[in-house]
Amino acid sequence: MRLKRLILILCSLLIATTNIKAAGGVTFWEISKLTDTERGDAKGISVSETGIIKLAPSFTEIFNTDQPLIFSTTTDRSGNIYLGTGHDGRIYKIDSTGKGSLFYDSAELDVTALATDSAGNLYAATSPDGKVYRINQKGEANTFFDPEDKYIWSLAFDNTGNLYVGTGDKGILYRVDKQGKGEVYLKTNEKHIISLAYNGGDSLIAGTDPGGLVLKISLGGKEGKVFALLDSPLREIHQLIFGSDGSIYALAVSAQASTDSSKSTSSSSSTTSSSSDGSVTIVATFDDDEDSTPAATPAVQSTSVSGAKSIVHRIYPDGTSEAVWNSRDSIAFAILLDKNNQILIGTATKGRIYSVEQKSRTTTLLLQSTEEQTSNLLSVGNNFYATSNNSGKLFRIGTEPVKEGFYTSPVQDTKFSAVWGRISWRGTGAVELQTRTGNTESPDETWSDWSEAYTTAEGQQVKSPAARFIQWRARLQNTATLSAVKLAYLARNVAPQVNQVTILQAGIGLQEIPQQPVDPGILSAGFDPVIFGIPTNLQPRKVFQKGARSIQWQAEDRNADPLLYSIDYRLVGEQQWRLLVKDLKNNYFTLDADALPDGSYQFRITASDLQVNPLDRTLTGELISDVVEIDNSPPNIEAGQADVKGRNVEIVFAVKDNLSILKRAEYSINGNTWQTIFPEDAIADSRSESYRLKLELAPGDYNIAFRCYDDSANAASTKVLVKVK
Repeated sequence: MRLKRLILILCSLLIATTNIKAAGGVTFWEISKLTDTERGDAKGISVSETGIIKLAPSFTEIFNTDQPLIFSTTTDRSGNIYLGTGHDGRIYKIDSTGKGSLFYDSAELDVTALATDSAGNLYAATSPDGKVYRINQKGEANTFFDPEDKYIWSLAFDNTGNLYVGTGDKGILYRVDKQGKGEVYLKTNEKHIISLAYNGGDSLIAGTDPGGLVLKISLGGKEGKVFALLDSPLREIHQLIFGSDGSIYALAVSAQASTDSSKSTSSSSSTTSSSSDGSVTIVATFDDDEDSTPAATPAVQSTSVSGAKSIVHRIYPDGTSEAVWNSRDSIAFAILLDKNNQILIGTATKGRIYSVEQKSRTTTLLLQSTEEQTSNLLSVGNNFYATSNNSGKLFRIGTEPVKEGFYTSPVQDTKFSAVWGRISWRGTGAVELQTRTGNTESPDETWSDWSEAYTTAEGQQVKSPAARFIQWRARLQNTATLSAVKLAYLARNVAPQVNQVTILQAGIGLQEIPQQPVDPGILSAGFDPVIFGIPTNLQPRKVFQKGARSIQWQAEDRNADPLLYSIDYRLVGEQQWRLLVKDLKNNYFTLDADALPDGSYQFRITASDLQVNPLDRTLTGELISDVVEIDNSPPNIEAGQADVKGRNVEIVFAVKDNLSILKRAEYSINGNTWQTIFPEDAIADSRSESYRLKLELAPGDYNIAFRCYDDSANAASTKVLVKVK
């Protein structure tokens, strides 16, 4: 087993793993990009797409609701933050100093949407079978609007004080005036209006499920019009926000993500699939006529991002759109634009928050929450906040990095028990590393403790005990960065295995196919020629070769070491093995017909990993073949006299073979076509057979030839002269 070195280059969202063999048998395992799973665990750490680990912005817990879920948030002009929770249906108020308290306790399970008006009143939507409550600053509430719909998902005010209410599971949008009088404003064939956003002018933007549509709804007048801005390839438009240039950012999530979100949002939420063509039927109405017939709207062409679970679409003011971020790994729950116009994205993967730079489209793992899901992102003045699920908390995202952070790598598997070499890294500033090892896939009490800190970037001997699995963690302080870690190890060598030996039929030779020459520099450097597109495992060509016996075998080495093979043979009944050939690199060999005398043999294939191991660590594996008959001698034919009676001719041929069974026989008359003849018992299955040839011939002289083959493709022939009068 060769010495190996792990190089973990910590980068971003896509995986690209390569194995590079270097001089001296060293193998470099290089991970150039990491999936979310492979990012490991970060505390106070940011991981950039360019491969740099650095300290993350501060992430401070402000308030703990002691509720499992925070579904909705809003703010008022005084800088107060309101949190709508589940599944006790409570609303909490946190003032600008961070002091929080219970503000209102509703009768429903979940507070799914919040909004405030210009007078400072709070409006809360509840589900299931919910209502919209108006709550004054004293926490006194009254039922403001009570539709018949099962769910209320979204709320938004326009500049005249009308409140718009997005519902499910009939996909109805209501308009409610200041006195709480509501009317059906929009009907769709969508199941849910999940999100709403008011652009400050004459339009309302809505996001739907299950069609994943972004709709622009004209406000004012009784002939409001609806226009579909986007048909996302994903199911649900979970959130809508506006950019400073008037762009609309729409967070879309997949069917699985929306299902998970629905399960979190409401214990009894149900969703349905959209129509196959993605079309939506919309009508704008201002009365309570439930029998109004919707008018058809053409389908909008969708933008496909294959395999994504979450997409952030940007819809520009001119109506064009593009996907500015997508993830096949993460389910996103929240988006926000920061002061630098970077997109912040909160996810359900370890509560991670990503930052996307829009010009370069580079993505950074900005920070990782202490909770499992980041459910909302919001800004109040110059401050940014995040809420969490599974433990409903409010956090403040700072503008300055923390003083200290830790990154813990994923567990690395060497496949076998290993001894460790040196650990080194590339970075700047105050960086320390530690290691721990164990023989279980997940770290537990059976693992070693974390080692003392390694402080020399150029490399120090790993002090953790030998084991199969290893994990490292880094401690960064102040302005430190870390971009790569190298860890050398030598795994226990495992013996090769020869799994199968096959002896081909006699007469089949194996001819090596000429291969592209390999630059000697590649081999001396220890590289696998396959890396350079040079094939090394071309299968041999089968050719006819009289008397040849070919051997093929299958072998493996769990250390992935290249193998050398040797072949030994012995006669059946003997104990001593004799070397036939050694140092074979191919897993096949053709034995020359005259190499061994006739007899019954066995062959032993031995595989060795000598090429990449010193003698004291070299291991071998072997397998013995079945008994093989080597027979280069033809059968012996005895032909009887021809018995001629008139035109009827009968000849008996007796055939014997010393080693092989007789396979087939043929005859020819005066050099014409060979005709098959069966033995007298009709089955050629022994080393001795009798063939009786019966012919009816016209008068004349005949040369009757007879030949017989044994199972080793050896042939013998004879002839009989016959005269018919």
